[in-house]
Amino acid sequence: MKFSVKRYPVPITNFEFSKDAIAQAVSQNRLLSMEIEFSLRCNFRCPYCYVPHEDQLKDEMSLEEIRAVILQAKSLGAAKIIILGGEPTIYPHTLDMIGFMRANGLEVEMFSNGSGITAEFAQALHAHQVRVVMKMNSFNEALQNKLSGHPNAFRIIHNALAHLKAAGYPSSTHFLAVSSIICRQNITELPRMWQWLRQQGMAPYFEIITPQANARLNEWLFVQPPELERFFADMADLDRRLFGQTWDIQPPLVGNKCMRHQFSCLVSSQGEVRPCVGVTLPLGNVRRQPLADILSGSQVLKDLKNYRNTIKGPCRTCERAQECYGCRGAAFQMTGDYLASDPLCWRNHRLTQAQPMNSCACASQIAACGPSKVA
Repeated sequence: MKFSVKRYPVPITNFEFSKDAIAQAVSQNRLLSMEIEFSLRCNFRCPYCYVPHEDQLKDEMSLEEIRAVILQAKSLGAAKIIILGGEPTIYPHTLDMIGFMRANGLEVEMFSNGSGITAEFAQALHAHQVRVVMKMNSFNEALQNKLSGHPNAFRIIHNALAHLKAAGYPSSTHFLAVSSIICRQNITELPRMWQWLRQQGMAPYFEIITPQANARLNEWLFVQPPELERFFADMADLDRRLFGQTWDIQPPLVGNKCMRHQFSCLVSSQGEVRPCVGVTLPLGNVRRQPLADILSGSQVLKDLKNYRNTIKGPCRTCERAQECYGCRGAAFQMTGDYLASDPLCWRNHRLTQAQPMNSCACASQIAACGPSKVA
């Protein structure tokens, strides 16, 4: 990496919204954000990714359909649209869609592996004040390439970061973050990466792998719950000592909370609405039904918003239950029940070690799980 180490103001890991804003969105059945896939096509083959292979992709939404659902989300209160993939920068209309969203007063956040971020693309992102989240898992070239399933991933990612820096990222008005999965192969270097990101003014977005799709076939990636707890605790101590950031440890995000089902949803590239990328339950399709009707009529979302009364097992009585419900994606993928306790949470793991379980108790058992289904 060519960036010099400088002392920037430490960025706030600003991926979620305030408690008051979330509570208001829940009470009014409104959105604060929406995640959307323009296309699932991707040139990387990450061993932990949920994106299917190319031959499974078909019938993706038209530009008119994408614009329509974005405006529907805005009418429901969404102020931010989060672009997922596939890889957005190789989708030919991404910049046009970004311009459309910005013209309609929407904040835009984009997750990217950097493949299409040329100097010109980076300048366009900067001009639109797009919040960019780059995917990077290691400083080691061979390991980064392995975790991306692409022989040139390391070079692609670092070239993209250099283009973004040259365009003016990061700054107080141009948010730049790096998304990393926590796996067996990179866990020892992640503290150094966290420190480097803080020093560069970039926000770290480190998360536990959701055991779905490709990840189910690659058990070698997984870290057990007790080690995850030690890692989260060490990261909290590092962030407090070096950067004055204080936060509670909870899965699935380091230094942050994931309560997105209170205020967000995912629209897939084929128009299917889901709670998130991990809870792969179809709630409806925007090609056949307005987004507002899908969200208001979903019992799944009602259950998730009312999680304090609907969640099951140790998660329901946990001392952190007011601000945490684990990873609903992990719970659904590993047990078939989106309201089950998170099997990858260390608190749940400790409580369940002494008793038989009907579902997987830890990552080493992922391969034994059958296909996900609603319990």
